[in-house]
Amino acid sequence: MDRPSSPPPRSGPVSASNAVPESNAVPAQDPQPSNPAGSAGPAPRTGAAPHRGGRDQAGRRRARERAATDRDIRQTARTLLVEHGPEAVTLRAIARELGITAPALYRYYGSRDDLLEHLRADVVADLGEALAGEIAGHEAGGPRRLFAICRGFRQWALAHINEFTLVFASGATAATSSTAKLQQLTEPFGRLFLLAAGDVLLADEAALPSDDVVPAELRDDLAGYRDALLAVLAGAGIDVPPQRLTVGTTYLMMQFWARLYGHVTLEVFGNYPIPLAKPDALFDALLADLAREIGLDTTVT
Repeated sequence: MDRPSSPPPRSGPVSASNAVPESNAVPAQDPQPSNPAGSAGPAPRTGAAPHRGGRDQAGRRRARERAATDRDIRQTARTLLVEHGPEAVTLRAIARELGITAPALYRYYGSRDDLLEHLRADVVADLGEALAGEIAGHEAGGPRRLFAICRGFRQWALAHINEFTLVFASGATAATSSTAKLQQLTEPFGRLFLLAAGDVLLADEAALPSDDVVPAELRDDLAGYRDALLAVLAGAGIDVPPQRLTVGTTYLMMQFWARLYGHVTLEVFGNYPIPLAKPDALFDALLADLAREIGLDTTVT
């Protein structure tokens, strides 16, 4: 008589000492069978190769996780900046807040300077968005937009002192070299300011200085910067004739920014030479002076 056939073997060897009755077996993942000692050749594969779509999904999942972690890093860095200032934004502090090791951050940023440059770009984008709201109610193409930007810049700086410090009052790093500063013309804040200045340059009433007012030692540098300004304006669809944006006009624009920036910086850090009960009045006077120097009526401020 034939003997009853045995049940099919279970995946993987099972010894008598660790066999589990089928009724009590707990479903488990199929283990990858090991290659028993002395057997010839590699152990057989228990399943088909992962589908390419599965690999793609895993790659997308890792990309999403990486993006989420990058956002977490930047948000944590921004919180440290706002609450404690630029000096508090360190890789060690960010890692401590996120519960990870500082070396893990180097997967995302090559150095602290690299992280700060990305954070600076985030702050500049927010500033540009705030100023775009300030000028939304003003007529496009008129000089009032330039002075609305000046006022909005001051208000933002006074309300965001630590962010202002990072972007406008921190020492230059490798990431903020002269070349990078020229590229900042195309960033939200620089672009808004420059486009508004372009509107003023095209205004018939604007009084533009001659090149004779420029010290001879500065003319070569200003000529190169003038060419960069013309390129940015042209890229934005604003065709400023070269005779309107001369070396003398470029010098005037540089002086305009230096006076605005210097005034705001003194006010932000409380460095006015005398205490002022009404600082708004002093800022109004500054804008009126700047308008007169350009040949504009002070009512545009």
